[in-house]
Amino acid sequence: MSTVAHGVSNGLQRGLIEAKHKITNFGEIWGEIWPWVLGVVVMYFLRGNTFGDTGVSVGLLAAPGILGMAVLYTGMMGLSLELVTDKSDGTLLRMKAIPNGIVGYLTGKFVGRTMMTAVSLLLVSIPAAFLIDGLRLGDASAWARLGVFYLLGLLAVLPLGAIIGSLFGSLQGLGLLTLIIMGLVAISGIFYPITSFPGWLQVIGQLFPLYWLGLGMRSALLPDSALAAEISGSWRTLETAAALGVWAVIGLVLAPLVLRRMTRQATGASVTPEDPRVPAARAGAA
Repeated sequence: MSTVAHGVSNGLQRGLIEAKHKITNFGEIWGEIWPWVLGVVVMYFLRGNTFGDTGVSVGLLAAPGILGMAVLYTGMMGLSLELVTDKSDGTLLRMKAIPNGIVGYLTGKFVGRTMMTAVSLLLVSIPAAFLIDGLRLGDASAWARLGVFYLLGLLAVLPLGAIIGSLFGSLQGLGLLTLIIMGLVAISGIFYPITSFPGWLQVIGQLFPLYWLGLGMRSALLPDSALAAEISGSWRTLETAAALGVWAVIGLVLAPLVLRRMTRQATGASVTPEDPRVPAARAGAA
């Protein structure tokens, strides 16, 4: 076995072990899913409000978007936060000293985030199934479609998480980025149909993967009566797959370049004394 393959194998085992530990720890898994469970509860109380003349409740329209946000934040932001904290506490520097340690480290992080995102998605789906009428969670074809867009969404956002984690050197910087992402959430049709926004905002929203991830989730879980709230009255399945695919290609091309730059620059000078925020941040991302 080559040294690179050995690094990947070690990373795979490490990722599975870390994911198992986090998934079986109630505090850690709850830290991942509580915002999305809360979002589902809020949508339940909005079930009596309908969008326009569609007759479809706002809560039903928004519920799949919340699952899309869970993929974005658990995958992309979770990975970026782990990279930033591991740079600051010296973990990344220690991995650099091991042959193909960085390869194993990144493999483990990708595997761990993939598993955490899948489990988060499943756990959030449970209260959604009980609280929100109309979701197609009892349909096997809906789950198959959901799985496809989950994988495409992860391919689109995980490399972006690696890029963000490589470029940012502090938790404060990530905090600012979170505010920007929340602005994108507001115009991406997650909580309210994008067709209710001005045309120029619709164009901006469609430039980013969150809109397409949310659209893919809606196409899997919503009845056809919800099409009246979508652009062109269509789920645009091919466009959704293409858009997420383009973002995946962009991320997969840029991420190795940025990660190589990060590992070259990883030195003892980049390690900072751990402050109380770092363990808390790890608990939130774990």
